[in-house]
Amino acid sequence: MALEVIGSGFGRTGTKSLKAALERLGYGPCHHMHEIVENPEQVTHWQRLAAGEAVDWAAVFAGYKSQVDWPGAHVWRELAHAFPNAKVVHTVRPDDKWWASFDKTIGKLMSRYRDLPLPPHIHDILAAWNELAGKSTFGGVLGDKENGLAAYRRRTQDVREALPADRLLVFDVAEGWGPLCAFLGVDVPDEPFPHHNLRADFWEVLGGEPA
Repeated sequence: MALEVIGSGFGRTGTKSLKAALERLGYGPCHHMHEIVENPEQVTHWQRLAAGEAVDWAAVFAGYKSQVDWPGAHVWRELAHAFPNAKVVHTVRPDDKWWASFDKTIGKLMSRYRDLPLPPHIHDILAAWNELAGKSTFGGVLGDKENGLAAYRRRTQDVREALPADRLLVFDVAEGWGPLCAFLGVDVPDEPFPHHNLRADFWEVLGGEPA
């Protein structure tokens, strides 16, 4: 099985909703950070990548038809090359809304995860994420709004410049089924577009938000 849809958008841009939508449209299972939380054996792939080692993308995403969210979004270029027939969906949301969500979830988690009573594999994937996206994408500075927004905007610019228009959809999940289904060439389901992963949901997976 090869990836058919690649998600290049940052976390907190509706990636959990997109995961549910893609699975409803037949592109499941869809890989997401939650998959790693639930499957500790996957962490090794990302630790090796963070250590500068080569990885086999077919093995990393074995059994998955699509991928969204970090850590996969960090290697969107590599995945676009490894799976040349896959389409790329780049999730976005208004800049300030993205930052407000990121700052209160991922940013806060990464500033404290070393001291939180998390399962070992979650500590390990967060450490790998920090080596990958934290240092490479954000320059190791996660708490500065302007730095974060610059990285966020740069990603959108990079995917637009790197991919042909017929292979890329820049998508806000608030737009609903229409643009996504048209891009993928599938029928629009007769049901509401899924909306998941509110801020409280993010912390619930990790046992609650730290004070």
